[in-house]
Amino acid sequence: MNLPIVYHSDYVAPLLPGHRFPMSKFRLLYQMLLADEVIEPSQVHTPDLPPTEWIELVHDRDYVQAYCQGTLDPKAQRRIGLPWSPALANRTCIAVGGAVLTAQLALSHGLACNTAGGTHHAFPNLGTGFCIFNDIAIASRTIQNLGLAQKILILDLDVHQGDATAVIFQDDPSVFTFSMHCEANFPARKQKSDLDVGLPVGMEDEAYLYTLGKYLEDLLSEVKPDLVFYDAGVDTHIDDRLGKLALSDTGLWRREMQVLSTCVRLGYPVAGIIGGGYCDDMSALVYRHSILHRAATQVYRQYRL
Repeated sequence: MNLPIVYHSDYVAPLLPGHRFPMSKFRLLYQMLLADEVIEPSQVHTPDLPPTEWIELVHDRDYVQAYCQGTLDPKAQRRIGLPWSPALANRTCIAVGGAVLTAQLALSHGLACNTAGGTHHAFPNLGTGFCIFNDIAIASRTIQNLGLAQKILILDLDVHQGDATAVIFQDDPSVFTFSMHCEANFPARKQKSDLDVGLPVGMEDEAYLYTLGKYLEDLLSEVKPDLVFYDAGVDTHIDDRLGKLALSDTGLWRREMQVLSTCVRLGYPVAGIIGGGYCDDMSALVYRHSILHRAATQVYRQYRL
């Protein structure tokens, strides 16, 4: 059995003059993983459109209906940062199904990875920062609702704080939120996760990995989660245009190996989500995202999952 991979179609939408929101990276990531023989088609799983009830476990019904029907207030739509279309609304819902499927596969196989996801700036009644529905939060609630897990750890290493995720689970001891992010970055107003680690601008590989190592094993031992959601944002890279940290490709590889091997070695199932990444060099960006899947493939084989 090979590492389970979740893939779903993408959508490209205009964002800023001269730029495009990098949703095409999902298809390119899938193609790169196949071309480099990191994965093969037989290990790929495709999600279905999820029931609206799953999304409404986290998001207000009025917000969900308004977004899906294209009737969201223009100001609220602008705050998301993406122009609405039926195709984007459909893909946004399918992405939720992808997060749930990744979690289900992780629970049954020990480790699984998504080729998308990480929309951690979506609050219950509004979207911000290119995030519409909070896929990790919805998947966490859904997995609990289905009786597949009780205690969940959200390990968010995207360069931006998982602010909406923190708010969603602020009074819920069954979901532990950990965010290690650049302190002087979006969002300007930070929320309170169960554990926040704010990093200084320009932090490089060794200091970053040392800081992560101070928390990771103790966190797992204290929380004892039935499932770990890992947001592996690559906007921590030195060349990311929205990042402000300074990790190299090698640093990302070491981070992914550190997180995945530690979780698997200690017996905690991991659902890997690619998180954020912003770069005009699409090939370089896609490669950075692929590091999660390359590391996961090695860990999966090493531990004979």
